[in-house]
Amino acid sequence: MPASNDIHPEFQGSMFALELDGVKVGFFTGCSGLGAEVAVTELKVVDDKGRQRTKKVPGHLSFNDIVLKRGYSADKALTDWFHTIVEGKVKDARKNGSVVVFDHAGTEVDRWNFEAGWPSKWSASDLDASTDDVMIEELTIVHEWLERKA
Repeated sequence: MPASNDIHPEFQGSMFALELDGVKVGFFTGCSGLGAEVAVTELKVVDDKGRQRTKKVPGHLSFNDIVLKRGYSADKALTDWFHTIVEGKVKDARKNGSVVVFDHAGTEVDRWNFEAGWPSKWSASDLDASTDDVMIEELTIVHEWLERKA
């Protein structure tokens, strides 16, 4: 674990924005799923000494779903985008986009670009009149490629 002075302050308590086709569509307070995984394929082989071994080689590359969270917004851009999928207009819904990370001063410090993304899930938190908690909006984006552009 890095020492506390090794953590870059520009990534502490950052803000995140979603851009779709180069247009900022909203700011978020939480983001997960910026990652990828290479499956492990196991091959049964016999080495030069006649011993049976399992050789592990890289397999299929897959990307995690991106999940963004924010306080509920009156802006309908995300629900409209999700509704495009509901209507079966997958080609129209697929967008190239970015999750952009900003520091406290509002300066861009990191960027994750995705390709052919579309919203697979949209949800809002439960309504409860007995609490002052902010209603949370959550969007899950599936995509076909992810690349960090710091």
